[in-house]
Amino acid sequence: MSAYQDMVYSTTARLLGDDAQAQDIAQDVFLKAFEHFEQLRASATIGGWLKTVATNLSLNHLTRHRRRWRLFSDLQRSGDADSDDEPELDFAVPDTVLDGIAAEERHRTVENALRRLPEHQRVPLVLYHFEELSYQDIAQRLHVSLAKVKTDILRGRVSLARMLVRAAPSDTRSEAAQS
Repeated sequence: MSAYQDMVYSTTARLLGDDAQAQDIAQDVFLKAFEHFEQLRASATIGGWLKTVATNLSLNHLTRHRRRWRLFSDLQRSGDADSDDEPELDFAVPDTVLDGIAAEERHRTVENALRRLPEHQRVPLVLYHFEELSYQDIAQRLHVSLAKVKTDILRGRVSLARMLVRAAPSDTRSEAAQS
């Protein structure tokens, strides 16, 4: 089980954005694993089982403790929010923005930026990019509209991109400003 502790913790931390809560939920995941130890002992899919339990417990925690989600923020973009086409970012970030940073520091920078996002943007963004859920699946799991999921992911990407540009080394930041 110790081989999976980093994966479980990072899953909960990304979704919750709080170290203490992530540690509590990760502990609950391993308690559930202990309860199902006999079935999991020889399972080849234990990693997937743990990740699913970590995601579900994190979402359950957020559902119980979060503020009511607003349907749309004051910054709603014009256009059809129900469109199946994913809207383009209105804040372009070059792929090279974090090239001047070592891989470990890049990972830490992205994780820290994710934690600073508001919950209503961070959770759908993490579910989409890290858990690889579809927009529809995210909407169903969070009990919100598809339009809200698309809007929150778009806004989360824009906010995250701005944070990453600010965190980038100054030479890549000037390249981003020129794009």
